[in-house]
Amino acid sequence: MKVADPVLAEKCINTIRGLSIDGVQKANSGHPGLPMGAAPMAFTLWNRYLKHSPKHPKWFDRDRFILSAGHGSMLIYSLLHLTGYDLSIEDLKQFRQPHSKTPGHPENTMTAGVEMATGPLGQGFAHGVGMAIAEAYLAAKYNRPGHEIINHYTYAIVSDGDLMEGISSEAGSMAGHLALGKMIYLYDDNGISIDGSTSVAFTEDVEQRFQAFGWHVVEVDGHSVDSVIEGIDEAQRMYDRPSLVMCKTTIGYGSPNKAGSAKVHGAPLGPDEVKLTKEALGIPLEPTFYVAEDVAEAMDATVSGTDLVADWETRFAAYAAEYPAEAAELQLIIDGKLPAGWEQALPSFTESIATRKNGEAVLAALGKVVPSLMGGSADLAESTFTHIHGESSFQKNNRTGRNFNFGVREHAMAAACNGLQLHGLKAVASSFVQFTDYCRPSIRLAALMECPSLFVFTHDSIGLGEDGPTHQPVEHLAAMRVIPNLNTFRPADGNETSVGYKVALESQHTPTLLILSRQNLPAVSPSDVLNHPAERGAYVLSEASTDAKVVLIGTGSEVALCLGAQKELEAAGVPTRVVSMPSHFLFEKQDAAYKQSVLPKGVKKVSVEAGTSFGWAKYSDAQVAIDTFGVSGPAPALFEEFGFTVPNVVKVAQELLNA
Repeated sequence: MKVADPVLAEKCINTIRGLSIDGVQKANSGHPGLPMGAAPMAFTLWNRYLKHSPKHPKWFDRDRFILSAGHGSMLIYSLLHLTGYDLSIEDLKQFRQPHSKTPGHPENTMTAGVEMATGPLGQGFAHGVGMAIAEAYLAAKYNRPGHEIINHYTYAIVSDGDLMEGISSEAGSMAGHLALGKMIYLYDDNGISIDGSTSVAFTEDVEQRFQAFGWHVVEVDGHSVDSVIEGIDEAQRMYDRPSLVMCKTTIGYGSPNKAGSAKVHGAPLGPDEVKLTKEALGIPLEPTFYVAEDVAEAMDATVSGTDLVADWETRFAAYAAEYPAEAAELQLIIDGKLPAGWEQALPSFTESIATRKNGEAVLAALGKVVPSLMGGSADLAESTFTHIHGESSFQKNNRTGRNFNFGVREHAMAAACNGLQLHGLKAVASSFVQFTDYCRPSIRLAALMECPSLFVFTHDSIGLGEDGPTHQPVEHLAAMRVIPNLNTFRPADGNETSVGYKVALESQHTPTLLILSRQNLPAVSPSDVLNHPAERGAYVLSEASTDAKVVLIGTGSEVALCLGAQKELEAAGVPTRVVSMPSHFLFEKQDAAYKQSVLPKGVKKVSVEAGTSFGWAKYSDAQVAIDTFGVSGPAPALFEEFGFTVPNVVKVAQELLNA
C-alpha cells in the first residue's frame, strides 16, 4: 500500500485534513490544528512504513503506532477509517459524543487500532519505550536463524507539549541508555502551544537534548512526503539508538486566517474558516466527511494487512515445527495466558518476615515458571527486592535479561511497565509507596486502559522509621484506593502476599498495586494460598468467642495488632472479631450477603491502619489512623507515639462500645 503518485498522495493528505476538520466542527469541540499540520507525516508513515492489519488489529507482530499528542485524536480516527479498521464515517460523525468509538482523546478500550489511551502529554512517549523494550526482548529470546518471528517497530507522533513534560526526559534518557533502535518518534515541531508561541516557555535545543540522551536526531520538512521519507529511512538505518525525526510543520496548515497560530490549536475553525480552508486545500464543501473513491482505494490496507498476517502465520508454523518448545512458550504470551499449573509455584510462609522479603521469594518462585514475568525498580532493587533471582539485567548488550534497572525514573518506569504489559509481557515496577506520587498518572492510566500492570511498592507506613516523614506514606493508600479499577492490595503477611501476586497475574483488565512492609510481620493468615479468603478482599481472620460486639478491621502490619487487641478484649469479656482487609477493591466486588457476613450491620467496627483515616468511615465507626505527617525515629517508637498499640486499640474499641 504505497501511493507513488504525488497528486494522489496530496489528495489523501487533504482528505485526512478534511475529515479532521469536519469531525471537530460537527462536535463543536476538539483540536483541528495538529491533524491539519501533521497529516503529511502521518500519511507517509501509515502509507509507506506501518506494518499492520485492519482486520487483525491485535496481530502480534504489527508495528505499534502511538499518537502521544492525543488531543489531535481526529488524526488517528481519520487514518483508522481510511485504512479499513472498524470505524465508519458515522463513527467519525460521533466524535466526542458519549460512548462513541471516537472519544475526545484516544482510548484503547473504545477503538480497534488504538494501542493505548493518550492525551495526558508525555504518556504515549513513555509507554512506547516499554513497547520497544518488549519487542527487543521477545526478538532476542524467541527468534532463531532463518525464523524472524518478532520484528517490528514502535512509532509515535509526539508534540511540543509531550517534550515539555518531565516524563519525556525520564523516558528519553532510558531509551537512549538502552539503545532502542527500533523506536522512531516523529516530532510535530510546530512551535505553538495553547498559550501561543512556544518561545514563551520552551526554547531549549531539542536536537542537542536528545542527542545527549543518545538518540539519533534528524530534521525534515514535515509538509513534504519526500522529506519525511528521507527522515524515516535514515532512522531505520540507526539500529543502535532510538530516533527523533523533527518534522517542521505549521499548525492548522491550510487555514487562511488561523494557520500557524494558537487559535487553531483547541477550537473548531468555525463555518466561515472551514469554507475558506476547504477551498484552499481543494476539498469539496459538500458533503462533509468527504472521501473520494480513489483515496478510499489507495489507503485501504485490508488486503495487504491480511496478506501480512497470513505470511506471518505460515512462518510461525515453520518456526513451531523446528522449535516447538519456544513456539509454545511464545504462543502463551501471544494469547495472554499463563503456563498450566503456574500457581502451584506460589510459596506459603510460617516465619515472621517483612512482606517485601516475602514478595522477593514469591517473585523468585514465579520467575521459574512464568517466562513472561519481568522485574525492576527505580534504583531500589536492594530495598524493594523485585529483581528475579538467577536472571540478568536487560541492557543494550543483553536483550534477554528479565530484570530492569529503571534508574531514579519512577514515572517513566510505571509507563514503561504499562507498555510492556500492553505488549503481552508481565512486568513488575517497584519503588517506595511514598513515590507513587511520582508515577500516579501512569498508574491511573493503567486502570483506565484496563492494563493489568503489577506495581510493587514497599516501605508502606511510618514503620519504615528513621527516614522520616519525607519517606513515610500517610495519605497514599487512600489516594490509590480512589482510582477506579485499581486493586490496591496491602497484605498482612507472606501468605496474603502470595495471594496478591496470584490475583495480579490472573487479572485480565485490572492493574494491581501491592503495598509491602519494611518491618517484619508474623504469619497470621491461612497457609493455603491457592484457596485463600484474601482473594475476596476482606475475610474473617479470627472469629469472636460468641456473637461479636465489635469488629476490628486491619490491613498490612496492623492485622497482627488487631489480633493482639482481640485477646485483651476477649479477656475483658468483649467478644471481638478480627477482619483482614487487604483490598477494598476486591471486597467491593463481592455480593451483599458476603459483605454482610464479614462486616455485619449493627455491630460496632474499628479500623486500624497506619495511614490516613480518609475513606475508612465507609467500613468503620471509629478509626485508629494517622492524619498528620510522620516523624523520624525507630519504628517501634513511632507506632507507640501514634497509637498503634494494643492498649490504644482496646481503648478505642471500648470507648466506641460505651459511647
